[in-house]
Amino acid sequence: MSLYEQISLAVQKGEIEEVGSLSKQALEEGNNALDVLNSALMPGIEIVGEKFGRDELFIPEVMMCAQALQAGINTINPFLTKEQSSYKAKIVIGTVANDVHDLGKNLVKMMFTANGFEVIDMGVDVSAEKFAAALEEHKPQVLGLSALLTTTMPEMSKTIELINSKGLHNGLQIMVGGAPVTEDFAKEIGADFYADNAIEAANTVKGMI
Repeated sequence: MSLYEQISLAVQKGEIEEVGSLSKQALEEGNNALDVLNSALMPGIEIVGEKFGRDELFIPEVMMCAQALQAGINTINPFLTKEQSSYKAKIVIGTVANDVHDLGKNLVKMMFTANGFEVIDMGVDVSAEKFAAALEEHKPQVLGLSALLTTTMPEMSKTIELINSKGLHNGLQIMVGGAPVTEDFAKEIGADFYADNAIEAANTVKGMI
């Protein structure tokens, strides 16, 4: 098994220290940092995404894999050129008002960060007004709204309505997700995209960019 295949497999197993160690070894052997990212680390997490989509992996396991991926990225990042390490996009994410669940949001954040996006995490129980203020301050390309309760789903609609009224939706892509959220609901409230899980969310944003 090649070193790149070992790195990919370690990501798939969620072996955080092993991924960091193997990534360091790859650099020491003269491999290009960008090659390590594109040919070893990312293929590993893509397989994780495929397994998650087939229900072969569950959220805790995916989080470990994402943490392993991040360990590799942290190792190679100092060796990427300024152009290569620059962020692909800026994303504001948060859980809507009256909802304090953050497991799914944190996994999405981890996947976004691992894929090279700058993430501004608003946390949980975020009001529509706070989201709007964050958009005005950070001017992101993407806004991610999360809700885990059916009772807090209307806060997504309220947030989007406020954003539209302030003219902040122009040039902004809004993505929504969470256990009770559906694609039909996303369309109904005027969101641009719906993501069923963290892997899909990251892939969707990559497709936008």
